[in-house]
Amino acid sequence: MNRIVNTVALLREPGLALDDFASRFEDAGPAEQIAITEAIDRRGQERLWALAAGRRIGIDELVPQDFEPLRPVVFHGKNSLPAVSRFQKRFCRPATGTPRRELWGFNFQPLRWLVPLTGPGYFVAYDVEYPLGGVAIDYRRVPTSHPADWPPIVPNSFRLSRFIYDGTVDYLRRVSAHLLIGRATRGGEQEMPNWFVLCREDPDV
Repeated sequence: MNRIVNTVALLREPGLALDDFASRFEDAGPAEQIAITEAIDRRGQERLWALAAGRRIGIDELVPQDFEPLRPVVFHGKNSLPAVSRFQKRFCRPATGTPRRELWGFNFQPLRWLVPLTGPGYFVAYDVEYPLGGVAIDYRRVPTSHPADWPPIVPNSFRLSRFIYDGTVDYLRRVSAHLLIGRATRGGEQEMPNWFVLCREDPDV
């Protein structure tokens, strides 16, 4: 518990170097990394976003190139919203024959009763050359298929999804090997006051 508290407390220190936080995070075990991620509040997320400016990441670092199509990688997430802030983003390489370099994914919601209202929040992720980040998570596009155990695909104009995902594009920056910081935009350009952190779960090989 002290490692979790002490690591998160670094985000309140003036003059913090991101590499110092990243090193402390990577020294933690997998369960502790998830606990640290889920303990980072809105102020901490905003601080990480600023500190990670210019630290790029690509889709091959989210899902390894040698993974077969539709094999998922799980990221544990915490967003800056006041409620229902814990979630997972699950990514996979697209089905064979997809012409573009991209990943497919959706937002897994632990509170399953919310899914019929908010939808699963499907997206397509791809590399970009853009100041806000190196990977775009684009909710304006949805995959054409999905792994067998993922929920049915619905457009992000579905029910309450239109207030959460519709028209949204998130951008990702690297914090460390296992931790990413993201920010939401409207339409890919209008920055929104919404941030989130993602901790990669190492897949079994």
